[in-house]
Amino acid sequence: MKTVSLGASRPSAVKFRMPTRDNLVPIRVDVEVDGQRYRDAFTWNPRDPDSEIISFAKRTAKDLKLPANFVPQMLHSIQGQLTEFRSYEGEEMQIREKIVPLKIDLRINSTVIRDQFLWDIGNLDSDPEEFARTLCDDLDITDPEVGPAIAVSIREQLYEIASQSVSAMREARVSSKKGRRAPEFASNSKAMNNSLDLFKYFGSKGSVVRKRKEWYLYEPVVDVVPNEEVGVTDAPEEINSR
Repeated sequence: MKTVSLGASRPSAVKFRMPTRDNLVPIRVDVEVDGQRYRDAFTWNPRDPDSEIISFAKRTAKDLKLPANFVPQMLHSIQGQLTEFRSYEGEEMQIREKIVPLKIDLRINSTVIRDQFLWDIGNLDSDPEEFARTLCDDLDITDPEVGPAIAVSIREQLYEIASQSVSAMREARVSSKKGRRAPEFASNSKAMNNSLDLFKYFGSKGSVVRKRKEWYLYEPVVDVVPNEEVGVTDAPEEINSR
């Protein structure tokens, strides 16, 4: 492993955004109307006009032959999540080079995948979608819905960390007059409590790492559910990447 000297890593305040190359919002929709249920997970560009949401909801309902009364509920769900994301924009979060453990535990159609790895939240060029594609290639996963599902799961965890950092910064501003130390890009989540210094494990260009001494713990696991069992448990999740 190439050794890179990072020196003392000081946290710096940056404006809120997803700690990834593309500032995409993870969206999860779960709507039930008159006994019919629509579940979906995808990413959305917060800079897109809200008119795109209307078009997306109408097109989705038409493609899946859903009743028209699904559309307003889909709109409400998507707009609510985008409004929450946008409420953090302009706020400060503190970021430094740290790595946090992320976990994947998904069932998509007949594929069940579980994995755990360390992610560099200080690398704003990281790409969950590229990581997911590479992981699927390495594991010979051919279902095209699995990769986007993995990427959405990663983004959801990173979003939680980033939004909690904003909350911590808000608290820091309130308590600054009392001489308290401002919190770093961290939170009370289990992931952040277990955060580790980046330079101990890999150079400044990396985004993901599996610790060699814990490979037996972090090794990805993939199971295939027999066809006769598909649909017996929870219905498979429809995943789209936008």
